[in-house]
Amino acid sequence: MIEIIDLRSDTVTKPSPLMREAMMQAEVGDDVFGEDPSVNLLQQKMAEMTGKEAALFVTSGTLGNQLCVKTHTETGDEIIVEYSSHIFQYETAGASFISRAQIYPIPGKYGAMELQDIEDAIRPDIYYFPTTKLVCLENTHNRAGGTILDIKYISDVNALTKSKGISLHLDAARLWNASVATGISIKDYSQYFDSLSICLSKGMGAPVGSVICGSHDFIKKARKFRKILGGGMRQAGVLAAACLYAIDNNFKLIQYDHQRAKQIADCLQKIPCVNIDMNSIQTNIVIFGFNDPKIVASEIIAKLKQDGLLVSVGTKGKLRIVTHLGVNDDDIEKAKQILKKNLNF
Repeated sequence: MIEIIDLRSDTVTKPSPLMREAMMQAEVGDDVFGEDPSVNLLQQKMAEMTGKEAALFVTSGTLGNQLCVKTHTETGDEIIVEYSSHIFQYETAGASFISRAQIYPIPGKYGAMELQDIEDAIRPDIYYFPTTKLVCLENTHNRAGGTILDIKYISDVNALTKSKGISLHLDAARLWNASVATGISIKDYSQYFDSLSICLSKGMGAPVGSVICGSHDFIKKARKFRKILGGGMRQAGVLAAACLYAIDNNFKLIQYDHQRAKQIADCLQKIPCVNIDMNSIQTNIVIFGFNDPKIVASEIIAKLKQDGLLVSVGTKGKLRIVTHLGVNDDDIEKAKQILKKNLNF
């Protein structure tokens, strides 16, 4: 039987035995009543880490982002996002469905929209335009290849939105990766945003959960929307305990994900048929295409799978590899050999 090396996403991680033990031993209560001690501890910890007044545990990054959009906006408002962002590409038109808000997408470079493009997209106060209520950034940026937004750029976007009276939200699903790669703390990144949605089930290795952070009033309002959308959980401490374990034990391991992604990228760069932008290899995501238009990405995925390597579709015509807690150095060496074998055109 072929051993499977799964590099499709950092969402495929499974709880370690020690994480499972922490889940089994978790103190629990009814979180809808605000009485689950493990959930309360996680929310307190994340509020402190981000420097925000309050936090709310939610089931997923998508729910976290959409609760924040809903809390910031009213029907008929508009939000500005980068064209390749998760909020625009992968959340099933959630902003229009849940918040009845319109999205204004702007193409960016390595996930960053030009400041002037953001300013130009902000609607003037004329009755026949929607009201621009929110700008959303994503750090790290998934479809750009796990790229990191420069903190000076973030500061500049913050200054622009503040001057216009617009809120600023961060899809911080992989902010852990940005922090590890740059040495900039979660709190230093978070200071520029009115709200954040931070995932614990990707590189951090927890089985379920994200946390949204913001002011007391913001989180109070978001909690109500979470209930409306069916996101209220009861004895959720068994899940929160996994997140707490991840923060205390797995955060420091993310550096190895980055090192392994770089090893994969270095291998791919030497394969003649591969087209890869090495400037985008900044964290744990590797996106690559092909110099020959006759090479079909889906066919490559099938060939790699036959040899035990799972990868996923990146952007159009490209493949994505994501390193994570669930693989080790031996897995990476095997993955490199499988890639060399199947990309030898």
